[in-house]
Amino acid sequence: MCPKTQPRRRGLRIAVWSLVTVLVVAVGLAGVVLWQNSYDMDEQRVTIRRGGHTLHGVLAVPRDGRKRHGLVVYVHGDGPVDATHDDGYKPLWEANAAAGYASLSWDKPGVAGAPGNWLDQSMDDRADEAAAAIAWARDRTDIDGDRIGLWGASQAGWVLPKIAAKTPVSFVVAVSPAINWLRQGRYNLLAELRADGASASRTKAEVAESDTVRRLLQRRATFEEYVRAMGGDADGMTADRWGFVSKNYTADATQDLHALRGIPVLLALAGHDINVDTTDTERTYHEVLDAGGALRVRRYPDATHALLKQSVERSDLKITLTALLSPRSLFADGYLDDQRRFLEELGRGTRATS
Repeated sequence: MCPKTQPRRRGLRIAVWSLVTVLVVAVGLAGVVLWQNSYDMDEQRVTIRRGGHTLHGVLAVPRDGRKRHGLVVYVHGDGPVDATHDDGYKPLWEANAAAGYASLSWDKPGVAGAPGNWLDQSMDDRADEAAAAIAWARDRTDIDGDRIGLWGASQAGWVLPKIAAKTPVSFVVAVSPAINWLRQGRYNLLAELRADGASASRTKAEVAESDTVRRLLQRRATFEEYVRAMGGDADGMTADRWGFVSKNYTADATQDLHALRGIPVLLALAGHDINVDTTDTERTYHEVLDAGGALRVRRYPDATHALLKQSVERSDLKITLTALLSPRSLFADGYLDDQRRFLEELGRGTRATS
């Protein structure tokens, strides 16, 4: 027998067991990912055709055995958002399902193969679209038409009250909504400059550029005029985006919010929001809605604009691993439970008065 045979066999065994260990860990991690990304609800793709709109959506329904459910209709923020927001909505939908509510969301026009172009829309167009989806939902036998409400984030703050003015809604969950487009833009600019530690000279230059853009918008300048004013550098701005901003930059929710008086509203605000001045938002919501006594405000000190934990969002690695291994933990502590309880309390009120 060759004296090297035994060490060679020992080395082979170590290699085999190392491979087995790696495979076991990989399978275990895959199992954790699948388990953590499985939600207690049933999802179905739906096509909504109503009032000239064709929307490609997802309806998520509780697995509680009931034949009819209330419904939370999702109104996206800015950007090319698909129906699930890259699966980011699913923990929220699960919280709704736990309270006995279905959830409805759809791809923005032009996203994931949906017809149209979301950049062609005004805030009124977006409200018309949502009202059409609500009318479609009210025709379904599995949806309780008297318990349909709205969930909307960020830019949706200009859309939610417009929807309520067009069709009855039972409640609203408003997440990080802005009040005034121009004020929000200036707040965001200054907040990002502070976060970057920008010098006084850089801050002055960027504010001056922002003022130039405002003047261009006020005189209805074309995209070509915008590019020339920026010295030939569009800096990511496109003709479609310029058209969208030109159409919507005068948005202000103050007067529209009157449509929400008397409707239960859960206003969710972040402690680290560099996109929206939450102090301005909370003050305006109180001024307009307190008379009806139906406003509830919840603040999340560690949350960012998207109601994610700041400690997670500021690290690309953390947000990726958390999304894979514990997606519900992406959100600020208490947020999912607060949304569930808000809906449960609405349900108890409905049963008490029915």
